[in-house]
Amino acid sequence: MPKINGNEIRPGNVIEHQGSIWTAVKTDHVKPGKGGAFAQVELKNLIDGRKLNERFRSADTVERIRLEQKEYQYLYDNGDTLAFMDGESYEQIELAKDWVGEESAAYLQDGMEVTLEFYEEKPISLTLPQHVTLEITDTEPVVKGQTAANSFKPAMLENGVRTTVPPFVGVGEKIVVATEDGSYVRRAD
Repeated sequence: MPKINGNEIRPGNVIEHQGSIWTAVKTDHVKPGKGGAFAQVELKNLIDGRKLNERFRSADTVERIRLEQKEYQYLYDNGDTLAFMDGESYEQIELAKDWVGEESAAYLQDGMEVTLEFYEEKPISLTLPQHVTLEITDTEPVVKGQTAANSFKPAMLENGVRTTVPPFVGVGEKIVVATEDGSYVRRAD
């Protein structure tokens, strides 16, 4: 694995630190009036989710880890686990629902392509597509005069997630939603 200096750590880098693997969430380079410069790095453990704030000086070196990324297709919900299939080898893998996360699992659709990152053959993270298309199952009716202002109304999506939509969008319409935060992007084509 390549070694990098502590001041070269950037957000998104995956490093080995204290015998575990961490991803850099935020970095802040500090040059105090006294003493040498350092990088204040917020780290998140990829195994157990712990967070850690650590100082790295330019003389400190850390191992940068490259994770293997593979495309998988979501197959089905199996109660406590979710089944995925490797598109190349057709090998199936089952991941615990609580490992995937309730928010992410809500956006999974049959046949959806996801990216799994592996470290030493063990899945570390799952990345959903940026946007998904969902149908609105419940929302308030349009109120005259609301369309002029930049206002939004609450809506329930077919996957049970609540979001806000513009006043002109109604029940039964399909919309594109951002998987990161569940926000309305646009009407589906």
